[in-house]
Amino acid sequence: MKLFFLIILGLFSTNTIHNNTSNKLIETYNLEGVWDLKHQFLYDQNEISDTITNINGYRQVKMYSKGKVMWTRFDPSDSNEWFGYGTYTIKGNILEERLEYASGPMMKIVDTTQVFKFELVMDKKSYQQIAIDENGHYLQSENYIKVE
Repeated sequence: MKLFFLIILGLFSTNTIHNNTSNKLIETYNLEGVWDLKHQFLYDQNEISDTITNINGYRQVKMYSKGKVMWTRFDPSDSNEWFGYGTYTIKGNILEERLEYASGPMMKIVDTTQVFKFELVMDKKSYQQIAIDENGHYLQSENYIKVE
């Protein structure tokens, strides 16, 4: 009976993920939906060193649904098409995306990087996907706000 109670309690407890930037447990939220890139951060020694804002019509949108991810980017200063489609998983605070197909320029990147891994930090209306180097240092993050 005690084991049954613990299992039921586990089913109804709040899901959490670990946020490495503040060493706190945070509530997990559903990544499913449409997300618009608000800005990007560049890091130097795990501290934000610069913010890159979307200018001159630059736009990037990501959509997550039932284990699938699709994204598109429009940059008026770049004649290349940028989009991708694939699957995603969340393991703890790590977001993994595996692209199945993408635009020509992106497929050149996919040929060398099969799985894109990011640290995931999120709340109800926003999330960050932070790229980390092989030594565990933050490189760059994309910071999204929820559209729907």
